[in-house]
Amino acid sequence: MQIISDTVLTDFVTSIFVAVGVPAESSRTVAKSLVGANLCGHDSHGVLRIPQYIDFIKSGAYQPTAELNVESDQGAVVTVDGGWGLGQVQSHRLLDLIIPKARQFGLASGAGRNFGHIGRLGEYAERVAGEGMILMATVNNCGAGQRVAPPGGTEPRLGTNPLCLGVPTGNQPVILDFGTSVVAEGKVRSYFMNDRKPVPDGWLLDSDGDPTTESHVLYEKPLGSILPMGGPQAYKGFGLAFVLDILAGGLTGGQSAYPEAPPAKGNNVFFLIIQPTFFAGADHLLNEAIGLSGYVKSSKRREGVDQILLPGDPEQINRKARLANGIPIEDSHWLKLAELARQLNVTVPDLG
Repeated sequence: MQIISDTVLTDFVTSIFVAVGVPAESSRTVAKSLVGANLCGHDSHGVLRIPQYIDFIKSGAYQPTAELNVESDQGAVVTVDGGWGLGQVQSHRLLDLIIPKARQFGLASGAGRNFGHIGRLGEYAERVAGEGMILMATVNNCGAGQRVAPPGGTEPRLGTNPLCLGVPTGNQPVILDFGTSVVAEGKVRSYFMNDRKPVPDGWLLDSDGDPTTESHVLYEKPLGSILPMGGPQAYKGFGLAFVLDILAGGLTGGQSAYPEAPPAKGNNVFFLIIQPTFFAGADHLLNEAIGLSGYVKSSKRREGVDQILLPGDPEQINRKARLANGIPIEDSHWLKLAELARQLNVTVPDLG
């Protein structure tokens, strides 16, 4: 295990993207996003994604200088085409467009297709909550990246289609950010890239629909699948994924899951911002959020439980610890990054 500070890692990652022709400002945006995911403990959306992104850039699948093309601007609703630009860059550009509209109209929505992988949705919810507003967000994989089989099925049909809601509290926002499967595909990818390590029980099914811990079943034929969220009531997680797939494909002008789809490379994005001052008022929302948070945390705890955690608390705990102590990166992942950097003539940090 390698330990590296967030500042050193951010500079290193920025240099890698600059080396493949990504503009410096965009390189920094993507680097901060990936390292930010690591800081929050979401390593599946962190720097392990870099080789994948670089491959997409080199092949031309990603266009790192693409502008955000506004196709329709109808007051509070904007639809855009990302042109396969870097997902984090295009997503923040989309927020730049709709945050002012939410302040003006009370509600604003942005729908974008053909974005590169946009990373952790919680990042965008944190930004909007910092503006005193609420974000609801989802993405799909542009019809590709089908990893989840329907309950009773053996063939994957949907992506892991996440749902994110962020609510300001006047201090640390409440950030609910989860995939609609039992685990994010990126977490399985992390095991697979780390010498094909087996995953925990209860994550995956093989191509016959039987439980397996073999991480390769998502990436090598015959393909298996990730279980929907919900355990014995998996239809709930699958139902969420199904509806979100329709929204992410249908509202953006992109696609929902379809037969013979290619490998996934990015996202269709749906953002909805709510300005609480247009409803019962920002102060009332904050009072309710603060009151409910305190009430829930006051619950009597089971033996061995140190504290009650609210949505977003684990990320804040991880961020505080990793800012102080550094970000842990698996040796196998670090070796891949170091080798990639050497190929690009980028100096690899000396970690001692």
